[in-house]
Amino acid sequence: MLILILGLIVFFAGHIFVTFRAARAAAIERLGLMTYRALFALVSLVGLALIVWGFAQYRAHEWIQVWSPPAFMRHITIGLMLPAVILVIAVFIPSHIKAKAKHPVLAGIKTWALAHLLSNGDLGSILLFGSFLTWGVYARIAAKRRIDFVVAAAPAGWTNDIIVVVLGIVIYLALGYAFHPMVIGVPVFGR
Repeated sequence: MLILILGLIVFFAGHIFVTFRAARAAAIERLGLMTYRALFALVSLVGLALIVWGFAQYRAHEWIQVWSPPAFMRHITIGLMLPAVILVIAVFIPSHIKAKAKHPVLAGIKTWALAHLLSNGDLGSILLFGSFLTWGVYARIAAKRRIDFVVAAAPAGWTNDIIVVVLGIVIYLALGYAFHPMVIGVPVFGR
């Protein structure tokens, strides 16, 4: 579990640093934008790799059950994951969804984390998903206080929203039928 905790610290240290806009601006000025972005990406990838490795090690060797969620929570998790995926996709395509959500990735991450907290009662999952949910709430509050943020304008038509929803459904199904059972080892549908 120590590797998981280290990964969470590394990953969130970089992401929390971004919310300190004056310090971020000073770092960009000192390092240059490209170097800053490269360092941020490197820290994020190292943190993410440690999280994945640490969580896999925890699941294989240290599983600690804290509580047993009721079986129906699994269905709520599956249901919440569709809007979570759609929100994350919305960040890449100008749409009414993106404009309304303001920070669709943060909304998607918070929804993903909450959904997984509802159906996972082990200590590692509580730590992992609870950390992401806490960070998502913190980051949204920090983003709301930013004076340099511009809300994305919604396009004139609804075509992009249809694209976002269709892509979201396709990726949601791919995650549920392929990624989750093969990579995580837990089937989503048809269990």
